[in-house]
Amino acid sequence: MIEQITGKEQATAIIIAINFNRNPDFEDDVAEAIALTESAGYLVSQVITANKDKPDVALFIGSGKTDEIKSICEAINPDVVIFNHNISPVQERNLDRILNRRVIDRTQLILDIFAARASTNEGILQVELAQQSYLMTRLVRRWSHLERQRGGIGLRGGPGETQMELDRRMIATKVDALKKRLATIVKQRNTQRKSRLKSGIISVSIVGYTNAGKSTLFNSLTKANVYAENRLFATLDTTARKLFIDEDHEVVLSDTVGFIRDLPHKLVAAFRATLEETIYANILLHVVDTSNSVKERQIADVNLVLREIEANHIPQLLIYNKIDLIDGVIPHIVYSETGEPIAVYLSASKNLGFELLRQAIVEKIDYQKLANEHKQDLIYEPWKNR
Repeated sequence: MIEQITGKEQATAIIIAINFNRNPDFEDDVAEAIALTESAGYLVSQVITANKDKPDVALFIGSGKTDEIKSICEAINPDVVIFNHNISPVQERNLDRILNRRVIDRTQLILDIFAARASTNEGILQVELAQQSYLMTRLVRRWSHLERQRGGIGLRGGPGETQMELDRRMIATKVDALKKRLATIVKQRNTQRKSRLKSGIISVSIVGYTNAGKSTLFNSLTKANVYAENRLFATLDTTARKLFIDEDHEVVLSDTVGFIRDLPHKLVAAFRATLEETIYANILLHVVDTSNSVKERQIADVNLVLREIEANHIPQLLIYNKIDLIDGVIPHIVYSETGEPIAVYLSASKNLGFELLRQAIVEKIDYQKLANEHKQDLIYEPWKNR
């Protein structure tokens, strides 16, 4: 199936999305691919979809589909071909050669978005580290100069050392340098965190799928001016503000980078220093786009990343945001059988339900304090209790 999408002139892209094993959420995956591509600044000129049982080893989509895409590329001349999948270096090299244009997979697309959005020194370093680590895996004799060998007296590298090996060593050196620069920033952040922990102030971290409304919620609660827009990965940098809930409760509220399905592991590793703000939180506000048809899967995707960074043990308060887009839903708190608040329904953009959210945060803090006093196990998964 080929869907034509029109719009203003800018860098254009064809999206390739393959439905493996009749995925019931395939349409939502395609919609997310379009949103990601547009978020990266491309105009989506066509979306090409197909059904397959498994990827082709050499071309991912098979020779027949590759020929079809080649004909389309020759007809409309897109700037890039974007796969809504992670493809191997060999597959990328083969497709590049046959299609005669840049091929981008899902990981590279997300990395490009992060590179364009990073604004702080730490964010820029983290993205560059992820990019260099990713590039290391793509050195598969993709360019002709990689096949030449260098050696001899007075030349860098030993006899017979390939350009690819030299490039790999150069990237490895750059990765080590980036890690050292990031380590300095992490040390400063840890010093600040230790000071906050000594003060006894409760730390609350906002997490959630990208574009669920985290930054809008953060701005509404703290009166901050964090950039918020209805697009994927609008913000990358962690921001922290003090939040006075009432005269007895003061917390430090942190906004974090959004998560997404199949978030590249190299990005998770590179952003670990930023995500540590989540690891050391006392409570997580897990923001969910209530209007999204695959919100349950998005909740699971976020929890997978939390598990990967070892933050899955932290008590969560689910924030079902954007209720203004759902008929008949009003702001309310959901409690467990033991009286613990586990979810709040609200609208951050419409300022609906914020008093209930403040109430739920206070009750969550008090509940956890009581649980600690009784040495109760705080490891639970509230999203399963609804």
